[in-house]
Amino acid sequence: MDNFLAHILVVDDDDGIRSLVKKYLNENKYLITTADNAENAFEKIQLIKFDLIILDIMMPGKSGLDFIKENKGDFDTPIILLTARGQASERVKGLEIGADDYLPKPFEPKELLLRIKNILNKTKKNNLKRVIKFENIKIDLNKQIIFKNDSEFKINNTEKIILEKMINNPGKIFERMEIGKLIHLDKERSIDVIITRLRKKIELDPKNPKFLQTIRGAGYVLWIE
Repeated sequence: MDNFLAHILVVDDDDGIRSLVKKYLNENKYLITTADNAENAFEKIQLIKFDLIILDIMMPGKSGLDFIKENKGDFDTPIILLTARGQASERVKGLEIGADDYLPKPFEPKELLLRIKNILNKTKKNNLKRVIKFENIKIDLNKQIIFKNDSEFKINNTEKIILEKMINNPGKIFERMEIGKLIHLDKERSIDVIITRLRKKIELDPKNPKFLQTIRGAGYVLWIE
C-alpha cells in the first residue's frame, strides 16, 4: 500500500470497463484489484481488506445485488454500484441493502474519482470515531478488537452493535428492551449474558465493573470519561 491512497476492488464482467477504471485510478494513485464476477470477488474479499468496492449490478451468474445481500453483513467496506441508466429500481434496491452510492453507465472517470474521494473521506472521519481509548483500554470497532493491558479480545457483530451505540451515547442508560431491539433479541436473560461477556473483555474486575455498569431497575450504561 506504500504510496497508494487506497486499495479498491473493481467488479465488472466488461473487460473494457475494468481496464479503463484500473488505468485511470492507478494514474490517480489508487491500488486496484479486479474481478470479473461475484464469485471471483467473494474469493478476493476473503484474502484482502479493501478500502472500497466498485460493483457492477448486471453480471453473469450472481448479480451485484446478490453479492451485497450475501456478504455485506460480514464486512463494512463501502460500495459504489455501477448501473445501466434504465435500472432505477435496481439502484434503489442496492442503496436499501447496503450500497453507499451509485453511478450510471456510461460514466465519466472524473466523476467516479470524485465519488471515490467523497466516500473515502467520510469513511476516514467515521473510522476516527470508531477507535476509542480510555484509561488502559482501547476499543477498535473497525477491527472488532478490545485491547486491555497486554491482552486482545475479539468482539462479535452483536457485541460491536451494542458497544457502538453505547460509545456514541456515553452516560446514557440503555434499557434491556432497547438493547434487544438493536440486536433483534427479546430475551432479557440473553441480553444479560451478552453484557456479562462484554464486561469480561473490558473490565479489569468484571465483578465490580467500573465502565459498563448496571443501573438497578433501569438497564446498562457505559462510562468512558
